[in-house]
Amino acid sequence: MLLLAAATETTLITQLCEALPTESATARPPLADSSAALRQRLLLTLLFLGAVGLQRTWDLRGYTADGLARLSGRKRAYGYRYTEAFLSQVARSGGAERLTDALARWTTQLWHPKDEAAEQPRSLTCYIDGHRKPVYTDALIPRGLVGRLSTVLGCRALVLLHDAQGHPLLVTTHRGDQHLTVGLPFIIAHYEQIVDQVKVNRIIVDREGMAAEFLASLHEASRNMVTVLRTDQYQDLASFSEIGAFVPLGMDAQGQVVREVACARIALPRPDHPGEVLCLRVALIRDLRRVVPVQPCQQDADLPHRWDAELSRTERQWWEEGWQATAAPATQTTPKLIPIVTTADTIDAVELAQTYIHRWPAQENVIKDYLRPLGLDTNHGFAKTPVENSEVAKRRSALQKRLAKLKHWAQSAGKRSHQAGKRHDRLRVQFKSRADELYRELGLYQTTLEMQEVPDHLLRREIKERKTVIDAELEQLRAKM
Repeated sequence: MLLLAAATETTLITQLCEALPTESATARPPLADSSAALRQRLLLTLLFLGAVGLQRTWDLRGYTADGLARLSGRKRAYGYRYTEAFLSQVARSGGAERLTDALARWTTQLWHPKDEAAEQPRSLTCYIDGHRKPVYTDALIPRGLVGRLSTVLGCRALVLLHDAQGHPLLVTTHRGDQHLTVGLPFIIAHYEQIVDQVKVNRIIVDREGMAAEFLASLHEASRNMVTVLRTDQYQDLASFSEIGAFVPLGMDAQGQVVREVACARIALPRPDHPGEVLCLRVALIRDLRRVVPVQPCQQDADLPHRWDAELSRTERQWWEEGWQATAAPATQTTPKLIPIVTTADTIDAVELAQTYIHRWPAQENVIKDYLRPLGLDTNHGFAKTPVENSEVAKRRSALQKRLAKLKHWAQSAGKRSHQAGKRHDRLRVQFKSRADELYRELGLYQTTLEMQEVPDHLLRREIKERKTVIDAELEQLRAKM
């Protein structure tokens, strides 16, 4: 085993040294006009910086130990200026792309050795993912969202390609604002170009690659895509058709089924082709351990709904002293759905679900192990530290101040409401008393006119004028009440 590991390492170093550019017109020593042994020692110096605790060539300025020298085959390690000159010449001569291609050929040869007798290209199942890594520089570079920090920083985007067992085969670097739907076709075409007799037929990608036109274009290129639906692309079981019987997918230590899966279909509209749909097969996972609220139908969601509709009339009087809020009724829940979709014509629901679920241990854990030695695990892996989200804290503080102010307003409104009620009762008594008095006088006046035998038309006119004056006075009292 040790001999095999040593031989493998020797093959990798040899291929990387052979990939170093030397024919560029801008190449100068130590890149050009130097022996293969010297270039190999410089390359080993760069490769083993992390092994001795150094992150950048800048750290070589104060390095005095002999570990790096032994690893690179020298008595003393190279200094900062000499190593930095070699590294900058390699970068300017296109060495990054050539070294990346050489590493991809070596990893493919290691995990998928070439069969000389085979006439057809080998078919591979690959996991593809993208990550954005912050780059701190004075120059303007494309920006991207860093997951752990929840901020937009100057970034470089990594696109990583792994095989079905999680072995890294190729990693490319792009602009920080590049989307995975742009980087995925590029890395597939680039990988098949630099590696002979290999064709990537099945691709597993996360929900960032869930776009109908994107999947349709890859399906037309004979690529079998596997991904997961976004939450805005479905609502519940009614969003799917041809749902089969659910079968157990996972069990807990007590033997209880915690996940079940069934076959289904879904049709997604194609924005660039109006009237056309993309039909996808679905492995519909139902997670019995996690529940989500039942979404109301569209008709119920459009209707206006009062926040206190479930409360009785007495429980709505929040302005009264001593009012206590009561718990809202429990919302109806349903097991969470995880729809795994594929462009394949036929599927095995259990196999498809297990294939996508295997992405987390086979790819995510490998990404952690790949990025940690490079010091790039800023938003991925084990470098996560709990930090306070300043935006959430600011919003929480504002809401707490608003809540305190609203409680103060509620108490003041309760006092004003009580005083206004007492005043209303007093004015209502005054209004009734004055109205009775005025109409009593009006009745006596009408009786007096009738006893004096006043003509009817004059009587009606006189009473109407007196009633108009009375109504105007009462209207003022009613408005005040």
